Amino acid sequence: MLTTLQTSYTDTRAADLAWTLGREALPALAVLDLELDGAALQMRLLGASHQVLLEEENGTCSETVACLPGSSTPLPLGVAKRIGGWEYEFAARVETLSQGSFAGRAQELLALVADHPHGLAGTFPGSPHAFTAMLAQRYEGRVRWRTWHAYPQEGQLVVTRTSVGFAPRSRRRGTLVGD
Repeated sequence: MLTTLQTSYTDTRAADLAWTLGREALPALAVLDLELDGAALQMRLLGASHQVLLEEENGTCSETVACLPGSSTPLPLGVAKRIGGWEYEFAARVETLSQGSFAGRAQELLALVADHPHGLAGTFPGSPHAFTAMLAQRYEGRVRWRTWHAYPQEGQLVVTRTSVGFAPRSRRRGTLVGD
């Protein structure tokens, strides 16, 4: 699903993105509710980027990647963490592209996500290449999503990927990075 977000586009920077887990639902400009083999996943486009809410029989998970006032955790390159009985993995990278490459990459990503049944993308007024896009799937017992946050004024694209799955009982006693 592709939508134009009804908010003014502000000159935010990729470096202003922050990451948090466990935040309550924030006001969203666009929402896509999905059912992925027993997992209820809600992808939310915020004026400041994205939030994903996951609810499954084994618990809940909330991930927010956004430019929010008072956020103190910068966007990490990677996180592996246990949330209850779940294993949570997150990775992020920033791609810096030339103006021509950026425009082509933006069109490619928006086309990929717009027609996908598990995709949500929102463009911001003021720049045809300013967008946030999300794509989700369930694969090998894990719920996974990818996001793209475009900053055309900087020629930067922030790409994230997340994987959440229930840890087998034998692995729950061990520790993961971040415990």
